[in-house]
Amino acid sequence: MIDIAVTTENGRPWVRLHGRIDSITAPDVEKCLNALISGGSRMLVLDMQAVHYMSSLGLRVLLIAQKQLKKADGEILICGPPPSVLELFDMSGFKMLFRIFPTQEVLHAELSGDAMAVLQEQIEIDGIQLQCIRKPVGVGQLSVIGSQEKLADSRYEASDVVTVKAADIQYGAGLASLGDDFDEYRLFFGEAVILNHSLFFYPAVKRPAVDFMLCTQAAANISYRFLHGFSFTGAFSHLISFESMDHPVDLDQLSQALGQIVSGNVFAMVFIAESKGVWGMHIRQVPLAENRPANGKNIFDPLNFAAWMNFPVEPADIHHILAGAGLVVKNPELAPPAVRDLFATGSRVHCHAGVFSREPISKKPDQFENELKRVIAELPVAKVQHLMGQSRFQHGIVGIVELENR
Repeated sequence: MIDIAVTTENGRPWVRLHGRIDSITAPDVEKCLNALISGGSRMLVLDMQAVHYMSSLGLRVLLIAQKQLKKADGEILICGPPPSVLELFDMSGFKMLFRIFPTQEVLHAELSGDAMAVLQEQIEIDGIQLQCIRKPVGVGQLSVIGSQEKLADSRYEASDVVTVKAADIQYGAGLASLGDDFDEYRLFFGEAVILNHSLFFYPAVKRPAVDFMLCTQAAANISYRFLHGFSFTGAFSHLISFESMDHPVDLDQLSQALGQIVSGNVFAMVFIAESKGVWGMHIRQVPLAENRPANGKNIFDPLNFAAWMNFPVEPADIHHILAGAGLVVKNPELAPPAVRDLFATGSRVHCHAGVFSREPISKKPDQFENELKRVIAELPVAKVQHLMGQSRFQHGIVGIVELENR
């Protein structure tokens, strides 16, 4: 038998175990650890002072959880294992895979040192806990790609396609495709997001599947095709982790909170976050002149909307990882027309995101760029969506690029 008690100390879960960890009880320990990880915990303390026996099956449960957490820059810390359990860690070679502390006092001292390793500001805004690292960097550059003028009436031609080299587009969003010949790629435009020069897009076909091109800045020979969109480049002036205290935070609330930290009227953001319900839409047909609605009305007219837009009736993709890029405007009236046109009427956020598989992600803002690279390179991606403001998140990390004061 085993007793499991979970408490919180200094903001970290402490899992206190009492009894045996064997083939009978290991599933209970596994269930407890999985629940904590799924709930967003990234650093777990396993208090094993009262564990008087553990089999190799118990070790395997701990190793699986440790591997999950390590991917998200987290870990399991072992506290106070008795000699018999410590000998099992040593004999199996697992001692090298865990930080093991003889007492709570030693563990607390170590964690206090970790907390001082990175200086960051802790802020609470409208029920959102934020940890912010500010960096003294210059402003970034925003570019508008093509035009949305022909979107509503589905009037794009081959001459409207804008070609952008992968090396020149660090982050961005829009309606894009891949290919060398217009007749080849014209039917595959769709919602797109560019993350660290890599393009992910969701073709507007009957059975869409995400296509993508992983690139580095040096990939000068790769080009992306746009009907319209925007891009931005620049260093992150802020790295911010966020977590809702009482209930999930939606995209509109998050952007307003970030706006209280960032000084400019328009700023760009790149983020990775755990979804608590995606309200996302994507186009069903490519808005070329050849596809114009036969009734002469635009694609957003009620008579045409369902045929042209996949619009959510309820949130989807809960617990999936979103990686996205977007723009936020605090006061649209102060933005120039070219920038103001990037936002839908009444909206102050324009954001596209890839919906990736379920996976723990780090909560440390200083690990943002490494985490973004890992998500892009390693996780399967199911779709790319234009996010609506109701899209909800449990927690995540945001990189801010401040733009010229527009």
